[in-house]
Amino acid sequence: MFSENDYGKPISEKLSIILRRNTSKDDFANIAALTSISFSTIRDVVYRTNSLTKSNSKAIIALTKVAFDNSLALQLQAEGDKKYLNDLL
Repeated sequence: MFSENDYGKPISEKLSIILRRNTSKDDFANIAALTSISFSTIRDVVYRTNSLTKSNSKAIIALTKVAFDNSLALQLQAEGDKKYLNDLL
């Protein structure tokens, strides 16, 4: 997912926005426990106040997978909500 060029600098602004939109502090905590990367390091990388490293990238990759799953769940929920509201109207 990341190349040598990506290390030593913040993640892209687009990835940062998507991760913030589709993950929660509980997701950060779960990934921290899973990867042994601290919550604060994950948060700082996501908010672009800390650079991506080979070490912390495993947490960002895991968080990206969670964000993807969360975005699919939100999409399905929104589709169900739209159908319900449409039926009401």
